[in-house]
Amino acid sequence: MNPSKHITISIARNFSKYPAGRYRTDGKASGEAFRDDHLVPALRKGDIVSVVFDDVAGCGSSFLDEAFGGLVRNAGMDKAFLDAHLKLVTNDSGLDDFVRLTQRYIERAAEETAVGVA
Repeated sequence: MNPSKHITISIARNFSKYPAGRYRTDGKASGEAFRDDHLVPALRKGDIVSVVFDDVAGCGSSFLDEAFGGLVRNAGMDKAFLDAHLKLVTNDSGLDDFVRLTQRYIERAAEETAVGVA
């Protein structure tokens, strides 16, 4: 693993300006697709991964929970690993709530997994 390698994933530019839905069956811009096709491969390399929220037209809660909380629930990554390797970024103060909500989904998934309530 080479944790000094840094990958930046822009949700709007590299995935969709309109991310929505939990599962692939909800559409191509689902949280499951973003997690499995973008986040997990980058994080499994041991890279520092910055996810940029800038320029999204919005992010549904189901998208955020599945993409980011799903890293804990479905990809087996723990919060300590994500704290060290995943950076949530925005330069647009109007998108700060998405970053905070994403952090809460990761924390909640870690708590649920720790007590076996997933």
